[in-house]
Amino acid sequence: MPTAARLLAAIGFALVGFFASESYKMLLPEGTDVGHFSLINTGIGLISGWLVMGRVAGEGYRAAIAQGIRTSAVLVFYALILHSLMEMLKRSTRLNYDGPMDAVAGMFALAAEYGLLIVYSPTVMIILIVGGILAAWLSEWAAMRWS
Repeated sequence: MPTAARLLAAIGFALVGFFASESYKMLLPEGTDVGHFSLINTGIGLISGWLVMGRVAGEGYRAAIAQGIRTSAVLVFYALILHSLMEMLKRSTRLNYDGPMDAVAGMFALAAEYGLLIVYSPTVMIILIVGGILAAWLSEWAAMRWS
């Protein structure tokens, strides 16, 4: 059911996804084609905020901290899987893999490589953690205010 808490969680985590993506793009090698990278991650943040954070809003501000970090982790997980899948499909059309299992293993290797870039970047981690907490508090505020 649509609520103000879900709406604000969706908007908040869409912003977290956008700003984390913009910061992440600076870590990629020069000349990397990013295409719609930020737009895709903004959409993932929007869906994660609506489905994950919006569902649990209203449990208090202390619980919102953990739920905001959890929602950021969900955002990162699905973004890593989606982008590594797209890169694997791009590489498989260039016949870089010997077979389907090699392609799947390559996809998870790409996800791990991309994930390490996030973990080693303090800027991206701060955006994800602090932004996730702030977006969760915004959602919690809406749940307390309009429920």
